[in-house]
Amino acid sequence: MTRHDGEVRNGGGRMASLDIQGFSYDDRADVLPGLLVALADCGGWVLDRKTLNASLVELRLEVQLRSILELYGSIVAAGLELTRSSHMTLTDLCTCRRNITNAIDLGQVVTIRMQVSFLEEVTLHSVLEAGRVPA
Repeated sequence: MTRHDGEVRNGGGRMASLDIQGFSYDDRADVLPGLLVALADCGGWVLDRKTLNASLVELRLEVQLRSILELYGSIVAAGLELTRSSHMTLTDLCTCRRNITNAIDLGQVVTIRMQVSFLEEVTLHSVLEAGRVPA
């Protein structure tokens, strides 16, 4: 990878591949369709979708750098909670996008591997049970 005008690029003009993680307490059947539509609406496209287990889905997607802010907003609007490091990664990309004015650089494709965890609803009872120490 080379550093050029504040961005990290692969030799072929493609941005480096990124990993982000998100989670939702909502039902998977409600969240995934909305997320996929949101990704398409912002110009992203899903390359691969894998179900890793009953509560974890992995999406591999691509989007042009010029659309990264729309992608970030779409992910959050679809109801996904992102990890702190995922927020930082997407914020860094948005900063890169803001500082690039060359149309060719804005057309670079960003590849993102997104893992989405579907968590059980946390109730007061489950929190109290988890914190209980046997006597």
